Amino acid sequence: MFLLYKYDIFWAFLIISSVIPILAFLISAVLAPINKGPEKLSSYESGIEPMGDAWLQFRIRYYMFALVFVVFDVETVFLYPWAMSFDVLGISVFIEAFIFMLILIVGSVYAWRKGALEWS
Repeated sequence: MFLLYKYDIFWAFLIISSVIPILAFLISAVLAPINKGPEKLSSYESGIEPMGDAWLQFRIRYYMFALVFVVFDVETVFLYPWAMSFDVLGISVFIEAFIFMLILIVGSVYAWRKGALEWS
């Protein structure tokens, strides 16, 4: 027998957290003024009249640096729960975390050797 009544709070939270953003978007779509003119459609640059083209090419190095940072930052977040429950989980989880750390180190060394961590 499934005890679905234990999940009532979860379903209520899920429904409420889904309805609130939908309502916010619907209310803003209904109440927002729709005035499209030349001032509204022009780009804004700190109160200064825009000059030049808005399409600028950025170097790929910027995106690579940001991507490497995000990947290693997010992966280190996965280590926090493991570290907090290290004494309870046992040796198998220690080995898995060690392999995970080894993959992180190999990826970091690879990115370093390829020059993805150099900004210049």
